[in-house]
Amino acid sequence: MLLAELTMVQILLIIGGFVAAAVLLILFAVFTRYFRLWIRSFATGARIGIFDLLGMTFRKVNPTVIVSSKIIAVQAGMGDDSGITSKSLEAHYLAGGNVPLVIRAIVAAKKAKTIDLDFKLATAIDLAGRNVLEAVQTSVYPKVIDCPGKGFGRESLDAVAKNGVQLKVKARVTVRANLNQLVGGATEETIIARVGEGIVSAIGSAESHADVLAQPDRISKAVLARRLDSQTAFDIVSIDIADIDVGD
Repeated sequence: MLLAELTMVQILLIIGGFVAAAVLLILFAVFTRYFRLWIRSFATGARIGIFDLLGMTFRKVNPTVIVSSKIIAVQAGMGDDSGITSKSLEAHYLAGGNVPLVIRAIVAAKKAKTIDLDFKLATAIDLAGRNVLEAVQTSVYPKVIDCPGKGFGRESLDAVAKNGVQLKVKARVTVRANLNQLVGGATEETIIARVGEGIVSAIGSAESHADVLAQPDRISKAVLARRLDSQTAFDIVSIDIADIDVGD
């Protein structure tokens, strides 16, 4: 009986030893995987705990992406008070957003000092399918759009003045992204179509083609006065006539 009891105790001790070893192994694996990330977070002031990192794995969130993005934000002077918390970054990640791109866009806007872009607006733009970083860059450095565009199937805008002479025009439209209109705002194609329509209308209202050739800028002024960038994702900075030729 005593031998049987001793054998049972030994078996329990062996089982306990295996369980303890397994627990230690799991803890060591967790420690090895997340300790480096936690050290980075702690050293840079991102303040993401090791248990938060462990929870990200269970929530199917990439902790490396969250930690790196949070560190970039903190280093740029944007803490939790700016709305950029680890929870908000996780939420955007789970919603299918591009967290690193959003953070880079906000940092770029902050450094530009002339663009007001907060985390809420940046994530909304990103989830709408727009490239928020490219939008910020276009706000700082305006973009030039050819009119007509390459995909419109023609090389020039053809319009007829009142004296019956045709003019062939190529224009360049300089635009700046309107961040507040990016969600739901019309795209470049709309700008090209509106500007093309405005140029044709301006030439059609001229008494003679010679008047247009003498003052090409009258077309630009007429088109700009119509505020063709309304309800679009861009603000038109200028419209320049790149080329104008006499047709039929």
